[in-house]
Amino acid sequence: MGKPATPETDATPPQAAQPAAAVVLLLTTFPDRERAEAAARHWVEAGLAACVHIAPAGRSVYRWQGAVEVAEEVALTAKTTAERVEALHEALRHDHPYELPEVLLVSPQGGSEAYLGWVMDACQPPAAADAGAAAASTRP
Repeated sequence: MGKPATPETDATPPQAAQPAAAVVLLLTTFPDRERAEAAARHWVEAGLAACVHIAPAGRSVYRWQGAVEVAEEVALTAKTTAERVEALHEALRHDHPYELPEVLLVSPQGGSEAYLGWVMDACQPPAAADAGAAAASTRP
């Protein structure tokens, strides 16, 4: 079957662990696709999220103010960075119609280094992202 795992072979190199720790997934729901897409576009354009996945509508069953409620909702997963998550959370509070929106933060345990690096690069304020793109396209 191969060599048994040891602490030396199981250890993740610090370089690989650091990007995963710097990426954060913000999970939330919106009451409809139109508001979800508007918020997602705002967050990506502002450099608060690299990508926002909008899942098809589903039903949520929850307790609110003492009663069990059922509602159609659209789930969003925003990929952001630890550095930008507070600004994203603030934008969500501004963009969201709910009195108490769902906000769950999940830290990945790992992932593709290339994808994690892309998330880190994409979560920049627009001016910083534009400057980086201009510098990258300039040839000596």
